[in-house]
Amino acid sequence: MYRSRLEGKLDENTLEFLSSISDDFQIALYDILGSQAHTLMLFNNKIITKPEAGKILDALEKLKEEDFSAESEAEDIHELIESLVIKKAGKEAGGKMHTARSRNDQVTLDMRMKIRNDVNIVCFCLNETISTLIQLAEKHQNTIVPLYTHLQQAQVGLFSHFLLAYADALFRDLDRFYVTYGRINESPLGAGPVGGTSIPIDRQFTAKMLGFKGLVENSIDATSSRDFVAEYVSNSSIMMTNLSRMAEDFIIWSTSEFSFLELSDKFTSTSSVMPQKKNPDILELIRGKTAQVIGYQMAILSNLKGLPSGYNRDLQQIKVSIWPTSKIIISSLIVINSLLKTMTVNEKKLRQAIDGGFSISLDIAEHLVRKGIPFRVSHKIVGHLVQMADKSKKSLTELSISEIKKTIPSNEIDSKDLYKIIQSTTPESSLETRQSQGSSGKHEQQRMIADRKRKIQAYVMGTRKRTNEVREAIESLENAVNTLIKNKT
Repeated sequence: MYRSRLEGKLDENTLEFLSSISDDFQIALYDILGSQAHTLMLFNNKIITKPEAGKILDALEKLKEEDFSAESEAEDIHELIESLVIKKAGKEAGGKMHTARSRNDQVTLDMRMKIRNDVNIVCFCLNETISTLIQLAEKHQNTIVPLYTHLQQAQVGLFSHFLLAYADALFRDLDRFYVTYGRINESPLGAGPVGGTSIPIDRQFTAKMLGFKGLVENSIDATSSRDFVAEYVSNSSIMMTNLSRMAEDFIIWSTSEFSFLELSDKFTSTSSVMPQKKNPDILELIRGKTAQVIGYQMAILSNLKGLPSGYNRDLQQIKVSIWPTSKIIISSLIVINSLLKTMTVNEKKLRQAIDGGFSISLDIAEHLVRKGIPFRVSHKIVGHLVQMADKSKKSLTELSISEIKKTIPSNEIDSKDLYKIIQSTTPESSLETRQSQGSSGKHEQQRMIADRKRKIQAYVMGTRKRTNEVREAIESLENAVNTLIKNKT
């Protein structure tokens, strides 16, 4: 349809190579909505007549029920929809729909509308997942766990603290998407192919009808920039990395060697030959799909890095990375949220792990510091205690006064006093005395949980408000379309 200057049809193999139609079905509805807003603007500015607008809008409305998955000779969804409108409305009216716009501003409009909706869905899913983590944290404020560095026991902590760590990481993901939404929610429609149009259009009118907060004003920038896509997929990569880290922790903690957690049967699978297996396949796939999303990010950045200004056909390949990214991140959030709600925590096994390690060592050292002993000296004393206990296959609390006396390098502290300190230092006392802001201290858990509850409510309200604004704008557009269709003569 667009080959006015060129003779004949495209070669069949060339058409298949050029066509993006199979990748465009995701944006078919947005292309129709954008075309309806554009048509209303053309009529409102007396560029087309009321009967012409009515015929075009009626044809577009009927296309909302169309199945676009059938084979087509169109290069893309924009050509296909326009050709169908011309077929239904006639060339005299339908041929005017594309007045004062280009596929270049059209495609970036559709992408922005699609990603805008996906961002709102992602924000809702993040809200749900973070809320679940906060609820679990509130439930497990007294569940003591070993905290690790280098996968070695480091300090005692609370499961609530562990869960809030991931909640806070996902809060940053939520904030990234939330802020990115503002840069996505700008309309490029009316920028034309690259330099605008001489026809007296109203870009603000179409932006408002489609629920956008403003314009991508510069026509070159509007048609050729895809940094909003790169930002969206980058945010997705970072979020998936956080989910992948969470998945890795739960995979390790659900092994028979750890057994700190047990995953619900609904989120595990078994082996085709080993009947005893309970595999964390869902979590493993989150790790695998994270690599896939990172790959999409690299593909987009590699595509963009050397392009000259103005539209280039290379940009067509960016769409290939958007749709699967959205599908992966939304499904991953839904699945991990359900998994979190159904997993069980083995507190007995957690306690055994703590009692079998030396994770109260720093608490003993800090107790000595509070008695005026330099930290480096207390570090050395407790280090010798751990060494002796480890060699003797004992816990620190099982060391005798005579054994403790052997570890003290000089007369910094009496062995009986040190014995009392060791005996009085427990995981519970450690968590009662820990008071630094953001620590595993019990009082800090209460404060942080209350703070995160307030924070998530603000994001929930903001996401709901944005979603409603877009929904109301589209409903207003549809009402205007239906009114004009009914009164088109």
